[in-house]
Amino acid sequence: MALGDLMASRFSQSSVVVVPNHLDDCASSHEDGDLSSQRRESETASSSYGNATATTATSMAYLPQTIVLCELRHDAFEACVPLGPSDSGLVSKWRPKDRMKTGCVALVLCLNISVDPPDVIKISPCARMECWIDPFSMAPQKALEKIGKTLSEQYERWQPKARYKVQLDPTVEEVKKLCNTCRKYAKSERVLFHYNGHGVPKPTANGEIWLFNKSYTQYIPLPISDLDSWLKTPSIYVFDCSAAGMIINSFIELHDWGGSSSSGSTRDCILLAACEAHETLPQSAEFPADVFTSCLTTPIKMALRWFCTRSLLHESLDYSLIDKIPGRQNDRRTLLGELNWIFTAVTDTIAWNVLPHDLFQRLFRQDLLVASLFRNFLLAERIMRSANCSPISHPMLPPTHQHHMWDAWDMAAEICLSQLPLLVEDPNAGFQPSPFFTEQLTAFEVWLDHGSEHKKPPEQLPIVLQVLLSQCHRFRALVLLGRFLDMGPWAVDLALSVGIFPYVLKLLQTMTPELRQILVFIWTKILALDKSCQVDLVKDGGHTYFIRFLDSMEAYPEQRAMAAFVLAVIVDTHRRGQEACIEAGLIHVCLKHLQGPTPNDSQTEPLFLQWLCLCLGKLWEDFTEAQIFGLQADAPAICAPLLSEPQPEVRASAVFALGTLLDVGSGSCRDGVGGDEDDDEKISAEISIVRSLLSVASDGSPLVRAEVAVALGRFAFGHNKHLKSIAAAYWKPQSSSLLNSLPSLSHIKGSVVSSQIGPLLRVTNDNSLVVRDGRVSTSSPLASSGIMHGSPLSDDSSQHSDSGILNDGVSNGGVHLSTPKPLDNAMYSQCVLAMCTLAKDPSPRIASLGRQVLAIIGIEQVVAKPVKSSNNSVRPGESITASPGLARSSSWFDMNGGHLPLTFRTPPVSPPRPNYLTGMRRVYSLEFRPHLMSPDSGLADPLLGSGGTSGASERSVPPQSTIYNWSCGHFSKPLLIAADDSKEILTRREEREKFALEHIAKCQHSSVSKLNNQIASWDTKFETGTKTILLEPFSPIVIAADENERIRVWNYQEAKEATLLNSFDNHDFPDKGISKLCLVNELDDSLLLAASSDGNIRIWKDYTLKGRQKLVTAFSSIQGHKPGVRSLNAVVDWQQQSGYLYASGEISSIMLWDLDKEQLVNSIPSSSDCSISALSASQVHGGQLAAGFVDGSVRLYDVRTPEMLVCATRPHTQKVERVVGIGFQPGLDPAKIVSASQAGDIQFLDIRNDREAYLTIEAHRGSLTALAVHRHAPIIASGSAKQLIKVFSLEGEQLGTIRYYPSFMAQKIGPVSCLAFHPYEVLLAAGAADACASIYADDKLSS
Repeated sequence: MALGDLMASRFSQSSVVVVPNHLDDCASSHEDGDLSSQRRESETASSSYGNATATTATSMAYLPQTIVLCELRHDAFEACVPLGPSDSGLVSKWRPKDRMKTGCVALVLCLNISVDPPDVIKISPCARMECWIDPFSMAPQKALEKIGKTLSEQYERWQPKARYKVQLDPTVEEVKKLCNTCRKYAKSERVLFHYNGHGVPKPTANGEIWLFNKSYTQYIPLPISDLDSWLKTPSIYVFDCSAAGMIINSFIELHDWGGSSSSGSTRDCILLAACEAHETLPQSAEFPADVFTSCLTTPIKMALRWFCTRSLLHESLDYSLIDKIPGRQNDRRTLLGELNWIFTAVTDTIAWNVLPHDLFQRLFRQDLLVASLFRNFLLAERIMRSANCSPISHPMLPPTHQHHMWDAWDMAAEICLSQLPLLVEDPNAGFQPSPFFTEQLTAFEVWLDHGSEHKKPPEQLPIVLQVLLSQCHRFRALVLLGRFLDMGPWAVDLALSVGIFPYVLKLLQTMTPELRQILVFIWTKILALDKSCQVDLVKDGGHTYFIRFLDSMEAYPEQRAMAAFVLAVIVDTHRRGQEACIEAGLIHVCLKHLQGPTPNDSQTEPLFLQWLCLCLGKLWEDFTEAQIFGLQADAPAICAPLLSEPQPEVRASAVFALGTLLDVGSGSCRDGVGGDEDDDEKISAEISIVRSLLSVASDGSPLVRAEVAVALGRFAFGHNKHLKSIAAAYWKPQSSSLLNSLPSLSHIKGSVVSSQIGPLLRVTNDNSLVVRDGRVSTSSPLASSGIMHGSPLSDDSSQHSDSGILNDGVSNGGVHLSTPKPLDNAMYSQCVLAMCTLAKDPSPRIASLGRQVLAIIGIEQVVAKPVKSSNNSVRPGESITASPGLARSSSWFDMNGGHLPLTFRTPPVSPPRPNYLTGMRRVYSLEFRPHLMSPDSGLADPLLGSGGTSGASERSVPPQSTIYNWSCGHFSKPLLIAADDSKEILTRREEREKFALEHIAKCQHSSVSKLNNQIASWDTKFETGTKTILLEPFSPIVIAADENERIRVWNYQEAKEATLLNSFDNHDFPDKGISKLCLVNELDDSLLLAASSDGNIRIWKDYTLKGRQKLVTAFSSIQGHKPGVRSLNAVVDWQQQSGYLYASGEISSIMLWDLDKEQLVNSIPSSSDCSISALSASQVHGGQLAAGFVDGSVRLYDVRTPEMLVCATRPHTQKVERVVGIGFQPGLDPAKIVSASQAGDIQFLDIRNDREAYLTIEAHRGSLTALAVHRHAPIIASGSAKQLIKVFSLEGEQLGTIRYYPSFMAQKIGPVSCLAFHPYEVLLAAGAADACASIYADDKLSS
């Protein structure tokens, strides 16, 4: 099965396994999600949950199928900074330390043919063959020379490029000369010393080997220490003589005694010996005399001869045929070649499975000759142990002679030998290849089906490596290898350590089309683990392979995304890679595919778009030449449309790509004099880039905003002086004339300084403000009215700037007289505002990035924790000293929604207030500390005495982007198999759906009465009372929050008193409390959505686990608000059916956020001058919502219709009071609404059929504070400040009253502040303005 098919099948399976909308990281766009959710609804509807299918189908409307915020990006955005592919440390351990070569081979043969040494008694018949030559078949001298020559040839087969020197029956002097010559020739390469001592006595106990004197009358000993001192290191010794173990022991002792001085030589000195110290070489005639040497140098011949005597074939097979095996050892298509190939695979596999990793690398991967000798040494151990002789080595190897892979070798050998007689007879007969490799691949495949990281690694891995050499098995081997690598980084590390890298690198030179997809996949996996391979790829020209693949249209888009990933790693901080890819036209290819997505790619397009952007960004990063190419190719215009893509990953990657086009390095020349047309073009390109970036500065996804902060940081570096002077112009009271000019400024188009400038800021001294006509030029601050309203996304954003002021400033050369071509000041102003907004971001990580960016332009913050006092009168940012000036400054804070006190070196300019200056001086004396100035840069030194170093480093470098490293994580995870837990998730989901449907039916048919059974009551420990409360649907858990944004979670089942499970702060700078708590994905792993009164949304997971809650995402849901508004009083509701979050408040529209896309998808005009005070989204009709206004009017909206507003009415007419609560009546009727006003009346509306209320209840006189409408039961409840809760039926009948009785046993409630029904049971939770909270059930239900 091709990898492409594997991937395709994986995607099709996962759509069944995972709930729609999130097939995987390349989640489908929303429209597709809706289709799949409809399909899923119909599937689930047809599965019966009891009663009748028709009713079940209707009931399915109550069970939303959408799931949001469960992507990889929501896992740990706040928790950790992601690491990309590593290029150091543990990862590159697989690389052989230093490749080595054996440059010289010294062969010393002491045979003294026809003279037996005195300590050997030979049997008869005796082993006689040396190098397969019978020494007695010719004259002794001739035989000696022939044996020497043959041995040299046998070694040459393993290392043809080495220099060979033979000494036959030598003296000590000759050996010394030989050793010195070899070391001189080999330099730092390895020298092999082979000693055959069959014609001399055994080595001595002192570690001496025997040689001859000149006249051959004496044996002369040569101490091993001498030999070692001549040969030096690196070296390898082969000792083929009886008692060879003596030499090994002496070597080990020598190096132990040698201490530190010679320890270096021990490290690279390898020894192979024919037998143990007490053993004699086998003398049986079935073996050659030099059986050890034969195993090491002619393994196939030796192995087959030995096997033949033990096989059933030995009767039918003539020994001599073994010498006639047709073919060449290095041609795998011949019998001899295949045998050699199988033998290599078997011995490699045994070694890899038995040896420690480091030893395997050193002996089997570092030096070709050493690797061959050790493979053959494994054979020697097997054969010689059968003759009671144990070859030994240093470093020592574990025993391998009984490894079960030898059985596979025996079988392969038998199959080959059985064909031998026929092949020798008829040289033209084709031989039948062995099934060995096919069977081993099947074994590997079986392991892949059942294996895992925690099981024993697959022993066939070295065989898979060998199979890559053969064309006939290559495709299958690569696909299986791809599956293995997909199991995780541990698998990639194993494959690299077995030696796969050079093979897959070489395969990039093949043009075979069917290998392309799988090779790209394999390289994706390798580079996701280890980026250091980028160097090898560029050196071998491998990058062109991936550029061609990226440009090919026939591959799946997600596979082309892999090619883009590989290229991104190749160019990541690698200048040679960047240059090579630019030469190969990568910029053009990427931009071409960003421009024209083909229609059939829609399903998997996002991942491809994301990686095209990341690849471009990495190509441009810190490489001016590439940035110029990018700008010339009109990259900003091509990337900008991607900022509105539905997937946050794509938007964040596009921001990253655009940000890397902003040149950090040229700040000096831009702020200096000079510049030409190129500079003009560059500046206009930067303007368009920054404009694009500002459009997503308030994006719903922290991933995107983090990249905007990073990009603005780069911009701040390049345009440092301009931005500093703008910041100074905003907040510096240079003269009273500026103060006087502020009122006129701040009322441009009737607006006030927006909340975005809110925080007190500290700007550096910068004397470059232009002074004109005796006053400070006001061209820069607030030059366009859009800035007044907050973000560039606000209702009347900066399209209509106040041209008078703007032109006035620009015609005077802007703020900086020395700069010929600054960007326009409005742009700088917007940038500063965006930076301030980011510094106050609801996501802590982004707020810290925002603060780093502000530090670059000289604005520093002192982040103060809120002062928590008993009466909570002091807000954060206020000082406890009750001076009028400070009180004023803090109210200025409040008005501007600032919850991050920032300090300025000079006090801030306040909104116009005549007596402000006295207060300001006090602020200065109390809050501001003097700073050391660094005269040249105008930047303040870090705060004295407050951990200075970090401040300095924070400002000296722009914040670093994380989207690339974060995105790389996708490829480290398994891509071919669906997650294991999907079955459990589905089972739990089905159980919950069943529970929900059963309880919905109960609710719908219940005859509810009083709700006066208090099943739990407890002290919330909230100092300011409960602001909002929520009951979980599937567990006895209640969640509540207070004014200080403290969230607490209790279990109410255990006892009458609820048990506290968790308690945490929604954030560190609480402002006006939490206005709403909702559950997101309540049928699955529910998340807790906490909406603050300032419109900030934070979504938490694991919120019931003590201290383990994690922030999933956070954003500001309200953007741009009405003039003169002091606080937003945000109202928010969540609609699971559509995945929409609706938010409004003191603004003229309702913001519609799609939490799947994490994007503001619409802004619904509220069609009213008044603010919205209550908001309710239908839980059965996606896209429908009802809003209650401050003037008592009610409007119904449906975002699926073009005009959105369905109808408007004003039911609360008696007394014009705000609508306190609004809700859809239970059931599927889309127009039935309940609305309650502060005046105390509750109106029941059927808003489509009749504008008037069909039922009015005067529930409370002028004190109604809360309304709750049950989602499914015909019951509503209202709460009053007069310590009273009333329960009504939908017909208006009062079912019960819960009030405060002063008696000892009675139910106790305070002034009611919030009410909430359980979604599927008749339970009511009530929170009060005091610290008490309670839960009520019906008598009948509790029994």
